[in-house]
Amino acid sequence: MIHARPQTSGSAQFGAAIRLQPAPKESNVGFYLVLLAMLFEFGRPQDVLPPLKVIPIPTLIDVSILIAVLVSGKATFANLQTKLWMGLLAFMALWVPFANNNFWALMTLKEMTLYFFFYLGIVTFVNTTGKMQKLIFMWLGVHAVLGINGILHHGQGVGGWLGDENDFGMEMNVAVPVAFFMYQASVTQRGKLLYMVLLGVFVMTVVSTSSRGAFLGLLALSIYCWLYSPRKVMSLILGICLVGLVLVAAPQEYWDRINSITDDSTMETGTAGQRMFTWGIGWEIFTANPIFGIGQGNFPWTIGEYMGGRTWQTKSLAGRQAHSLYFTLLPELGLVGVIIFGSMIYLNYRDTRVSQFLPAVPRSMSLRPDRKPVKDEQVVRATLFGNAILGGMIGYLATSAFISTLYYPTFWILMGLAVALRNSTLTYAASQQSPIISSTFSPKVTPWMRPRPVR
Repeated sequence: MIHARPQTSGSAQFGAAIRLQPAPKESNVGFYLVLLAMLFEFGRPQDVLPPLKVIPIPTLIDVSILIAVLVSGKATFANLQTKLWMGLLAFMALWVPFANNNFWALMTLKEMTLYFFFYLGIVTFVNTTGKMQKLIFMWLGVHAVLGINGILHHGQGVGGWLGDENDFGMEMNVAVPVAFFMYQASVTQRGKLLYMVLLGVFVMTVVSTSSRGAFLGLLALSIYCWLYSPRKVMSLILGICLVGLVLVAAPQEYWDRINSITDDSTMETGTAGQRMFTWGIGWEIFTANPIFGIGQGNFPWTIGEYMGGRTWQTKSLAGRQAHSLYFTLLPELGLVGVIIFGSMIYLNYRDTRVSQFLPAVPRSMSLRPDRKPVKDEQVVRATLFGNAILGGMIGYLATSAFISTLYYPTFWILMGLAVALRNSTLTYAASQQSPIISSTFSPKVTPWMRPRPVR
């Protein structure tokens, strides 16, 4: 008997060919540019080696990132944070010809535009949890070098926007929760030791700055890290060890400065009193310009007009910064800026809570018989990354109540990490539902970051 050979349809053969064909290798040029931008923006080697300032290397890197994004064909402006940022840039551009100081309005717009290019690079090229891990590890390494340098130089940063002790303390506060949650992610003794050392370095760097605002921010971070830690007892023990380290290593001068936070001399005639007086003027500027503000970078050039002959300790505060993120945002960008920035904060929080949006993927595919579980080691890692990024934003927002950091890169780059985290995690979740995609998606996991198996 002759059996007929089963025929394979052309569509089935085509589908099989797709499954067997390896995915084209993705160029890593854009990702390497992002790593390089991270080095120059936060590590600031141009401030350590002045000859590097001859060429505007950070600007060239950011522009190169934009070109790489456009050439890659992966550029997308669908993320809500991206749209909000583009709206913010358009709003700032409209202020340039009308602000009191057109030059500073233009320079602030320029800096924010370059940060936007950097952000686009992160959102575009940090598209797997493996790349997210590498970027965070690079970011931690840069901050470790900054921290050691700061300890050796009595709390002084390398220069630029990191030169002031208060600004430098804010940046170290951002690094504290990142090191904490990476410590929790590690399962090897070497990895745990590394992140514990980094955590100690960052905490002691905050102490070395003698910044009272950074101290208050560190207290807020301690509460956050304990509340979001899945291992409360271990976290409490680690916190006690860090407190012991600070008690032993911090000089008496540090505690004298911290104890002066509530002194009458500080609250009435000292820096705290001066800040509150400045914030009062800032509130008056906001109430006089509630919708659109006075334009980015223009608080120092406008405060003199609202002093009305008033002085602080017989001195004029004309030309002084607001010394607060919030009293920079309110008078300079008005309610338009408040709504945009507040929406970004909310969306960043949402994007770092990966456990909330991941279940939507399997539910949408609940009719598929081959549905695979999504919550595996990649999602566990993404959850820890989300806790780290959210902790960094809390450190930034808490410490920045006392310093003008609105136009520093910290928040804007953290926002890029939050968006990239959500996008890469959703891509991975979707890949687990499709045998075509899952055969080509294989992010690398290093031993130091491989999480514990879920029992």
